[in-house]
Amino acid sequence: MEERRKIRRVEYPTKTVLVDCINQTRYYVKTFDASPVGIGIIGDASLPDLVGKDVIIIAETMIMYAEVVRQEKQPSGEYKIGVNAKRFSDEVLEYLFDRIVGD
Repeated sequence: MEERRKIRRVEYPTKTVLVDCINQTRYYVKTFDASPVGIGIIGDASLPDLVGKDVIIIAETMIMYAEVVRQEKQPSGEYKIGVNAKRFSDEVLEYLFDRIVGD
């Protein structure tokens, strides 16, 4: 039997912030599309290598916890960043809510 469902990406152009989960460094990037399991992201040429790192992605109305799985340099000098969504752990959710609520 052939699977009829497909995970499709939809256009989602917006300014986005990537937060490195280890050191909380923020990187300002652009999102160009989204799906239930990933987001297409473009970062400028100054972006460090994030492959293998866990990040939190904040894109307007979405927050995603993900692992950076690829970072490809484009002819423009920018990077196309591929991520795989991860389930939020209790620790990550606590961190997020602590940051949202503040001190």
